Amino acid sequence: MKGAVNIKSPLATKTVEPLENVTIEKPTVEDGSAMWELVNNSSLDQNSAYKYLMMCEYFAETCVVAKEDDKVVGFVTAFIPPERQDVVFVWQIGVDSSQRGKGVASKLLDELVNRKACRDVRFLEATVTPSNQASQSLFKRFARDNDTECKISECFSEDLFPSDEHEEELTFRIGPLEK
Repeated sequence: MKGAVNIKSPLATKTVEPLENVTIEKPTVEDGSAMWELVNNSSLDQNSAYKYLMMCEYFAETCVVAKEDDKVVGFVTAFIPPERQDVVFVWQIGVDSSQRGKGVASKLLDELVNRKACRDVRFLEATVTPSNQASQSLFKRFARDNDTECKISECFSEDLFPSDEHEEELTFRIGPLEK
């Protein structure tokens, strides 16, 4: 991989605290608009509301929502690429500002990779911009907590985007994951 960086940390002890009043579950199509609203109230890349409805309807087995009192406070949209059944690709992860720093994003990823739909998955991949330190930290921590590698490589250069406002995207490939 061009420009790849390997990160492997020594075995870390993983402390999992229960989230008070927060449930982690499979999304329903009714959750799509709340996911869209969460994104629109954040600095995440905005997609159409239709994208979230589609993810909840057709990819619910590889998407996860966190809810507090039936309100969506976090989510992961992901899918398994048809030509790479050993990979789950995280398209987007979002956590409401009221839940940040509580480990919600990590719990969402844990739930995702432990789903029946991901039984053959050995790698988690995502693309992250260089300035998105929060996501970089999340994925590096996920690799460390799973005692595996995080390889970072170039994915989409800035010049591929239609405007000058989008940074390059780096691929974070985490694995192999042990089940």
